[in-house]
Amino acid sequence: MALLLGRGPLPLLGIAAPVVRTTRGRRASTGLLPSLSASDRGETTDDEFFQGDARPILLFDGVCNMCNGGVRFVTNNDRNRRIRYEPLQSQAGRKLLVRSGRSPDDISSMVLVEKDRSYIKSEALRRIMEYLDLPFPLLAQLLNLVPLFMRDFAYDNVANNRYLIFGKSETGSCDL
Repeated sequence: MALLLGRGPLPLLGIAAPVVRTTRGRRASTGLLPSLSASDRGETTDDEFFQGDARPILLFDGVCNMCNGGVRFVTNNDRNRRIRYEPLQSQAGRKLLVRSGRSPDDISSMVLVEKDRSYIKSEALRRIMEYLDLPFPLLAQLLNLVPLFMRDFAYDNVANNRYLIFGKSETGSCDL
């Protein structure tokens, strides 16, 4: 089941929904997401987070120095402010994780939450690049040439060593 929830966009539906994984535009595999009850999904998060503001939300590890630096980089390259931010550890972040089909304590990956989908790992990174100023949308298209399993392998290796390499924030949250 972890493999089904660990890749690509996740539909946010109340019934079991087919998940189609693609590699370079081709169908790779199909699976089913488990049905979540409205309270487990955090059904109110649609109204709470996307009513009046349809911009996607980037969930990030708020104590990770590398992640905080990444958020600053995204902020500096998003002149039109197309992305909002929320630490994974916050109450809102935890609700959005559950809404995305992940454990509320899972800080293993950044998550980009759109109104009807969520992206994790390298797909989240690629999707974020599409929202940024030039040349990043073009670079995102180049990333599509690299197979998802290779991108996620590289992402996982960096993510699993992020505290060792970059350390943790003393203050415990990003300075946005």
